[in-house]
Amino acid sequence: MSITPQHIDKLKEISGSKGWIDDQQAMQPFLIEPRDKYLGKTPLVLLPDSTEKVAEIITYCAHHKIALVPQGGNTGLVGGSIPTTSGNELLISLRRLNLVRETNAHNQTMTVEAGCILSDIQDLAQKNDFLFPLSLAAEGSCMIGGNLSTNAGGVNVLHYGNMRNLVLGLEVVLPNGEIWHGLNGLRKDNTGYDLKQLFIGAEGTLGIITAATLKLFPFPHEKQTALVAVPSPQAAIDLLTIARTISGGCITAFELMPRIGIEMVTRHMSGLRDPMTAPYNWYVLLECTSSLSRDLLDLEQVMERILTTAMEKDLVLDGVIAKNQNESTNLWGLRENLSEAQRHEGGSIKHDISIPISAIPEFLTDAGKLVENMIPGARPVPFGHLGDGNLHYNISQPIEMDRQVFLDKWHDLNRNIHNIVEKFNGSFSAEHGIGRMKTDEMSHYKTKVEMDLMRQIKKTLDPDNIMNPGVILT
Repeated sequence: MSITPQHIDKLKEISGSKGWIDDQQAMQPFLIEPRDKYLGKTPLVLLPDSTEKVAEIITYCAHHKIALVPQGGNTGLVGGSIPTTSGNELLISLRRLNLVRETNAHNQTMTVEAGCILSDIQDLAQKNDFLFPLSLAAEGSCMIGGNLSTNAGGVNVLHYGNMRNLVLGLEVVLPNGEIWHGLNGLRKDNTGYDLKQLFIGAEGTLGIITAATLKLFPFPHEKQTALVAVPSPQAAIDLLTIARTISGGCITAFELMPRIGIEMVTRHMSGLRDPMTAPYNWYVLLECTSSLSRDLLDLEQVMERILTTAMEKDLVLDGVIAKNQNESTNLWGLRENLSEAQRHEGGSIKHDISIPISAIPEFLTDAGKLVENMIPGARPVPFGHLGDGNLHYNISQPIEMDRQVFLDKWHDLNRNIHNIVEKFNGSFSAEHGIGRMKTDEMSHYKTKVEMDLMRQIKKTLDPDNIMNPGVILT
């Protein structure tokens, strides 16, 4: 249904004097995606400051069949929180729902509203000697509602799991305006379907998450971070097995990086340096953490035992262990700035994939041959969370190639890379979500049974398709 001036006036009234924006210039930051791939249009941005106002807005929109696009920190990379250019969708931002409702030390939980920034949640948890372990590059601006809606992963999935594993309860406004109060914080609740899992990863297509009860963990005061050179991706996997065995479960991050990525970061990102004196083809950034004090568990000895054992097996060629927080920050900077450094190298075609860890070396070989055959001179920069099988298979344009000519090959290259992923029983989307970008891939790679089930769930909860239409499901 078209959005009339009367609809606009009523929704402004519901949202309150500070709860809306209709100035075109002021709305622009809400309507463009971080990589400039999606630019949307809307007559009104709504900024409710309570769950009840969200419910009232959705009730009105459901009655008049007005489409809504929910948005958190707008850090997504697949266009899932950007309206289309039709102008027939309203954007509802959750940034004003930013209260911490409760921190419960005995239950080791924190209940927060959807607009809370991830780094603020991390900081508050640490002040109470707890850890909220979700950690990713956008943590200074992304919001927990968006993290939940995309089932965010990050660098600590190896040890703590992704968002599905970090949540005990949700509060959700359904597409008819009803509020589901599911913030019970229970660790055992065997009363039928686990409803919260419907909304985690649904990207706002089944309702709007307005609050969540999150799991907290003892803060890891002991930490050891190391960057090591390995002869091959297979050696990195063998190192992971050794690290898991020796550490007794203390490995919290295990990241794979190629030489070309290190060179891009040190070339373009100020203040970061390669800590090794010689270049190597592959690197692993690994981190061990523990909440136990050093007199109970000496992580320095654990890390040294891991690396010594690996070197004896010729799995590690060289390496450095961070002596302090500054050195650890530099090592992590090499990893966290890989995507940003690629911006300075021209166009980049990116893939967020996951495959069984054991298949990663063969995948990298097959994908490398494919890229060279399709775009000679293109520069693969595969990196990511080796410990959980999630790779960001990013490809920078050939040095002498026109940027747009390269980017025009995005669709064909994606499909061929994803075909290799399918061969290894992997997933074409590991942690970024589907959004609008990957709906064709959903239709192509998901089975008819899977697609039919998802459509049935969508139709049951949102029969008029007002919640983020065109996202996940076309």
